[in-house]
Amino acid sequence: MIRFGIVGTNWITKQFIEAAKEHRDFNLAAVYSRTEEKAREFAGEIGVERIFTSLEQMAQSSEIDAVYIASPNSFHARQAVTFLENGKHVLCEKPLASNAAEVRQMTSAAKKHGVVLMEAMKSTLVPNFRVIADQLPMIGKVRRYFASYCQYSSRYDAYKEGNVLNAFKPEFSNGSLMDIGTYCVYPLVVLFGRPDRIQASGIILETGVDGEGSILLGYKEMEAVVMFSKITDSSLPFEIQGENGNISADKVNVPEQVTLTLRGKAPEDLTQQQDRKPMFYEVEEFISLIKNNQLESGVNSHENSLLTMEIIDECRRQMGVVYPADSK
Repeated sequence: MIRFGIVGTNWITKQFIEAAKEHRDFNLAAVYSRTEEKAREFAGEIGVERIFTSLEQMAQSSEIDAVYIASPNSFHARQAVTFLENGKHVLCEKPLASNAAEVRQMTSAAKKHGVVLMEAMKSTLVPNFRVIADQLPMIGKVRRYFASYCQYSSRYDAYKEGNVLNAFKPEFSNGSLMDIGTYCVYPLVVLFGRPDRIQASGIILETGVDGEGSILLGYKEMEAVVMFSKITDSSLPFEIQGENGNISADKVNVPEQVTLTLRGKAPEDLTQQQDRKPMFYEVEEFISLIKNNQLESGVNSHENSLLTMEIIDECRRQMGVVYPADSK
């Protein structure tokens, strides 16, 4: 059993725990919160007795082997490094950090101390993404990658009423690109690597974060088009176009239906059974790495996380989105 500590007391943490409990080697051992009241309240909700109100004490504890971090983005790097330096494996929510410099700090600490660091990007580990990757040769030379993730945020309603929540605060390294645009960029990096050119634009809100945006990425023989938003909705599918046909999926963040359409032929359903909760597959990958003494994932690798963040950094630079974490 791998004994997990939990950092972050929000809805995504509850989803993670529900999924992780499906894994036979997952053991929920402890939870951290800055206040004892919140720690005890959340611990009661998720069914764990051990609580910590000191991150350093939790990192030094012999009661946990690994930690899942789901705190605000701006806290990821500092918290992760604290655990890594104390020999704890770290599964950290996406985006891995505020910027590429922080990602380098995190990966350096993981390598130095010989522990696993993995970004909790669920979409690239589910079976239906794997079948997309496996079947890419079928569509011939790839010419276009298209991904859209636009989801109107309920927090935007509060924002328009003058109540600015964390999702739209630059001090937490937030905004639509970091929150959901990364779901479009990460799979692109996994499948096609580093682009030669990046052109980004977006709508910047009064707080200084992006409400929505678009990216055009150029490769030697193909282009990628990415759209993301927290202030509008979209129902557009995810599609990769090749000279012989295309592969499409219902959505990029968690593909649940995959179709191969070759030119002149009827569409073929490639959908794989995904009977587990989406976050289960990242837990499975992470625990497998620990048990097999592998320090990083072959899919959600340090290199892919760093390259994704370098792309996001450049997009933010072009859009004019700056975080306090950028000056540290």
